[in-house]
Amino acid sequence: MPYTTEEGGRLNNFAKEPKIYQAEPATEGQKRIYIFVGIAAAALVGGLISVAFLVS
Repeated sequence: MPYTTEEGGRLNNFAKEPKIYQAEPATEGQKRIYIFVGIAAAALVGGLISVAFLVS
């Protein structure tokens, strides 16, 4: 583990840095999945709100 020595002999530990990589843009298939999941999430939230309204 990388460390430095400060004044008075104290050690200061640093975590290893992860490798950096460039993210790739989403493919058309992934974009379609994101849209489907977004619609499903909105329907779920709308359903939960309507159930809460009906119960109260």
